[in-house]
Amino acid sequence: MTANPDPADSMFPLPDGKAAPVRHVGLIMDGNGRWAQARGLSRSDGHRHGLDSLRRMIRHAVRIGLEYVTIYSFSSENWNRPETEVSFLMSLLRRFVQRDLSEIHQANVRIRVIGDREGLEPGIRQLLVDAEQLTRTNSGMTLVVAFNYGARDEITRAVRSIARDVETGVIEPDAVTPELIGDRLDTSGMPDPDLIIRTSGEMRLSNFLMWQAAYSEFYFCECHWPDFDEVAFDKALADYSSRERRFGGLSAKAL
Repeated sequence: MTANPDPADSMFPLPDGKAAPVRHVGLIMDGNGRWAQARGLSRSDGHRHGLDSLRRMIRHAVRIGLEYVTIYSFSSENWNRPETEVSFLMSLLRRFVQRDLSEIHQANVRIRVIGDREGLEPGIRQLLVDAEQLTRTNSGMTLVVAFNYGARDEITRAVRSIARDVETGVIEPDAVTPELIGDRLDTSGMPDPDLIIRTSGEMRLSNFLMWQAAYSEFYFCECHWPDFDEVAFDKALADYSSRERRFGGLSAKAL
């Protein structure tokens, strides 16, 4: 990896010559199992190749100057998968931190973990803390790792926090605003994702950043995550740049 380049490198040209800044991209990395099945391989092989693709995409995101990339690495619902698969996914997390953390740190990337850490195995929880602590002062791209994450759980935890403050009189009910709720979410202080990419042909959020995605653009592609490469990433970003984001208002052409 190289150090984060000039932010201008993250600008993709629009048809009229203007540029749309892509600050934050969310990645729903779907299709590892189907990729493996199509090749007569095990699901573990699919996850292993998916990790290789993730490494390439992190390097590419740094090269093109994205400010934030949020990866849906392990959802709160993934615990329902077979125990052997969950165990392998935990081993991949350990391998990723042990093998890649040094490179990520040298690339000036900051790691931020979102999701519920209560109940996690102590060794896994410490891995997440170590990754955040090592990279906390880095000033380049922020890699947001959604681990044991579910948007409904995140919103529920935020609402409980606010409810406790209302109950004790710390804040008045009328002071509860969308901004306050956003400040209590795991992503507090971060910009909402401009673009969310999901691979493998599925067209849903699957409990990923539901509050933050209110005005995100979505890009769905048929290829499975292990086949998602730099060309596919750039294609998604170029497609984003061709769109007009109105945030509930009228398009410039309608005015």
